[in-house]
Amino acid sequence: MNNLLKRSLTGLVFVIVVVGAIVINKWFFLILFLGIIVLGMNEFYNLVSKKNISAQKISGIIIGVSVFVSNYFYAQTVVDYKIFFVLILLIVSVFIIELYRKKENPFLNIAYTIIAVVYIAIPFSLVNYIVFLNSSIIYNFHLLLGFLLLTWLYDSFAYVFGVSFGKHRLFERISPKKSWEGFFGGMLMSILSAYLISIIFKDIEFVQWLIVSLIASIFGTFGDLTESMLKRSVNIKDSGNILPGHGGILDRFDAVLLSLPIFFIYLQLIS
Repeated sequence: MNNLLKRSLTGLVFVIVVVGAIVINKWFFLILFLGIIVLGMNEFYNLVSKKNISAQKISGIIIGVSVFVSNYFYAQTVVDYKIFFVLILLIVSVFIIELYRKKENPFLNIAYTIIAVVYIAIPFSLVNYIVFLNSSIIYNFHLLLGFLLLTWLYDSFAYVFGVSFGKHRLFERISPKKSWEGFFGGMLMSILSAYLISIIFKDIEFVQWLIVSLIASIFGTFGDLTESMLKRSVNIKDSGNILPGHGGILDRFDAVLLSLPIFFIYLQLIS
């Protein structure tokens, strides 16, 4: 099976699983994003271990899961703010656990344990405030799904335009294959798609979806480059191999790790 076919089939299955879980109900949504966080943080810790960093993988993943679950229930007003006291205790425990591990570079280990939470778990936890907007108990996936579709469309067409017309490097030091032609081509298709998204999901107006497409394109690119910087620092091509033709979970969701927080802020400003 050639790489393009493998990439296409994997991408199709991936989209069906993610979209299906988001659309079905809030419990499938919970399971989906918990899985993404666990797999993504596991990939991150495996990557940094190449640099002789012994991050607390289990502790970090437990904190990441706790961050998402606490925000999931807080966004629905099922629990109050005191739930976050548990997270403070878990962060403190990372320092205490490191005292007993007798590993080299203890503060680097602590730092990278917590960085994974900040880089992966916290951005994904913000999706709770998108599907339960304004502390509503009503689950509404429209805004999140529209954002993800615009991000995927940008990413896909940036790849197509880049392969077909790419001549001017976008950020050669970090990602030699990315081009300005790919960036603008992907952005153009994302902008055009915003009109179709606005017809399907009327929760916000076309102009606002247009701004979302720009957020997905610009900050999605920064997210992609950030993950490329991480992989380049450890001399690894893909963050994992769970998605044939695409790499790992971080490779597939790198664009949303920086754009999701900006999308969340934008929704808070206009809601």
